[in-house]
Amino acid sequence: MFIVEAPILKIVELENSIILLKVSAPKIAHIIKPGQFVNVRVSETTFPLLRRPFSVCDVEGDCIVLMFNVLGEGTKILAHKCKGDPIDILGPLGNGFNLENDYDKAIIVAGGLGAAPFPFLLRELGEKKDVRCFIGGRTQKDVITYGLRNVKVSTDDGSFGFKGNIVELLNSHLDELKGNVQIFACGPNAMLRALKEFCVKNNIRCQVSTESAMACGFGICQGCPMPSAKDPDKYLLVCKDGPVFNIEDIII
Repeated sequence: MFIVEAPILKIVELENSIILLKVSAPKIAHIIKPGQFVNVRVSETTFPLLRRPFSVCDVEGDCIVLMFNVLGEGTKILAHKCKGDPIDILGPLGNGFNLENDYDKAIIVAGGLGAAPFPFLLRELGEKKDVRCFIGGRTQKDVITYGLRNVKVSTDDGSFGFKGNIVELLNSHLDELKGNVQIFACGPNAMLRALKEFCVKNNIRCQVSTESAMACGFGICQGCPMPSAKDPDKYLLVCKDGPVFNIEDIII
């Protein structure tokens, strides 16, 4: 884990108002794994006080790429940074996806901004696995396919692709989920709860990247508890034990 001053190399706004921020951070880029995250200090002042967690969207040599949309003051400040501005980054943090499991087919399942960690994961997988991506959103503008391949899309309102939610889309393609399959997923908690039920019913392994409000990002503040499915008296920490969990190990 490092704290680095990372100069911004590029800021790009995608068509659906999603922002890609590319920074030079060799110490982090050389050791981070798909699914891990960084904690960013968005301002040199005391406002906002806390760092903001971001999953790493991609790694390109000495650089890392962050993906976000503007939801509050922190992301608003970050979106208005300029090329050359340094940002203070803490990372890599947390546990990422396990890519070494015995599986032949990797199924990516993402809802909205949950697509953020998967370009990096697909880069690491390369051509080693058969990859299929199932991407969902409320409307077409909420669908993010940046850096993905073999994509099938669903929207709740039917404005793009399959009309329905992401689990309904998976149900309509059960034939593609047969065999030695591993799901990698990220998205809203409601989506993850439905996905867990789907995976248990169909006996499919699933690793899921979870989200939570965080303060420290490495387990000291105990501010991001996740109920354990194996021990009702135990709570896991999203920042330290996650953010990636086997879906059957947590209560979402």
